[in-house]
Amino acid sequence: MSRQVSGEQTVVLPEGAQRILGRDAMRINIAIGYAVANIVKTTLGPKGMDKMLVSDLGDIVITNDGATILEEMNVDHPAAKLMVEIAKTQDKEVGDGTTTSVVIAGNLLKKAGELLDQGIHPTVIIKGYELASAKADEVLESCAETVSPDDAETLKKISLVAMGSKGIGSDAEKEKIAGIVSGAVMQVSSEKNGKYEVDLDLIKIEKKAGGHVMDTNLVNGVVIDKEVVHSGMPKTITDAKIMLLDTALEIEKTETDAKIEITSPDKMQAFLEQEEKMMRDMAEKIAATGANVIFCQKGIDDLVQHFLSKKGIAAVRRVKKSDMEKLSRATGAVIASSLEDLKDVKLGFAGNVEEKKVGGEAMIFVEKCKDPKSVTIFVRGGTDHVVSEVERAVVDARGAVASALEDGKYVVGGGSVEMELNRELHSYAVEIGGREQLAIQSFADALECIPRALSENAGMDVIDTLVTLKNKHKENGGKTFGVDVLAGKVSDLKTQGIYEPLRVKSQAISSATETARLVLRIDDIISSRGGGGGGGMPPGGMPPMDM
Repeated sequence: MSRQVSGEQTVVLPEGAQRILGRDAMRINIAIGYAVANIVKTTLGPKGMDKMLVSDLGDIVITNDGATILEEMNVDHPAAKLMVEIAKTQDKEVGDGTTTSVVIAGNLLKKAGELLDQGIHPTVIIKGYELASAKADEVLESCAETVSPDDAETLKKISLVAMGSKGIGSDAEKEKIAGIVSGAVMQVSSEKNGKYEVDLDLIKIEKKAGGHVMDTNLVNGVVIDKEVVHSGMPKTITDAKIMLLDTALEIEKTETDAKIEITSPDKMQAFLEQEEKMMRDMAEKIAATGANVIFCQKGIDDLVQHFLSKKGIAAVRRVKKSDMEKLSRATGAVIASSLEDLKDVKLGFAGNVEEKKVGGEAMIFVEKCKDPKSVTIFVRGGTDHVVSEVERAVVDARGAVASALEDGKYVVGGGSVEMELNRELHSYAVEIGGREQLAIQSFADALECIPRALSENAGMDVIDTLVTLKNKHKENGGKTFGVDVLAGKVSDLKTQGIYEPLRVKSQAISSATETARLVLRIDDIISSRGGGGGGGMPPGGMPPMDM
């Protein structure tokens, strides 16, 4: 690309580079953002549809989880990648509400496009959106109800709503899994300075295809995808005293290269006997502690396995570091990093340690631990695709319950809180006045996309639903009315227990606002591909670039 300046040609960009300026750049980005939102919109709510995603290698993923869909789609346009980032942030921060955040962002961009067409400057729109987002946070706080770990029923309902959109089976199956997830989160939560903290890494999710979704259960301990190393070792140990070792039960090689010269058969025999004695000593040291189950992060020599089995000690080797830490939190054992001074090492306890065959493969179940601070949700299902979707539902529900427990606050879902925000923001827009008023009103209208999508996906009349909702929210005590997708009507969702964590909504709105602001500030897209012999801009937009 070149320009004519004062009679001279000034080369600015390499040949083949392309550039889109001003409103055209904004319109492309807005169109792409809205298109991405429309892709995931149909997955929203309990009546949402699934997407089948096929990779280059032919791998199939069937899901309606927003973050998974956007990640598997492998989008190329930079504006679309911004939308994917929203879903990733939402997934990381809250674990649920990914579709909500993307749909709101897409509709904020669409409404901004309409304001741009009316001649309103992007900075005015951005200012209005920022004011609206700050006000939305205030309204959300005022709408929020409090929840504590003692309120198990409310936490279970939050869990149920989080996994409600996943097509994982019947109501009874969802009810059971919701109870499992809320129970697991409460089990690993800890109180600090009057606030609760939940380390989600302490809730292990182990999955295995086979059986039925109803076979999914909560193990008060840890499930490890390993087997007992020696056939002579016991496969079931009750009242297990567990030792965790972070050292190899093998004869270690020297740090530097070494050569041993043996000049006679006697020396050879002595060498072998010494090696055997060292192995036997390892087993003796372990047996002396009273341990009857060993989990070793490294290898266990065949001879050590033999000596341990003779003493009735079960051993598992090459256990992952993350699993060792979970075992420590579940059983109370301290990980030993040396075989010296094993007498001082604290052993863990589990009511039962058993090797079971699951789906044709051996797995170790460490169960019946005393007040474990690490638990396992063991997910089952008819096929790999079903198991994967149940796992995604469990991850979403786990994040939602943890968020509600940490913040101690939740709001009523089903589009009711969005309609309340819509009403409050329209009143707020009049107070602000000026051109920003139009942007705040557009922000409020964009939030209608959630009840709109819920009613569309449930096959309800969208116009009737929105009109009824607006009228209900103008009445006293009507702020908890939302879209009851299962009954196909507008009703008071607080009485039905449709609850969502406050953090899901606040994070979705703040992420969507930030992304809209980012996109609206772009007035120039420069594709510098092409100078090195590459192609130009792909149809529909720009490739990613480094500038």
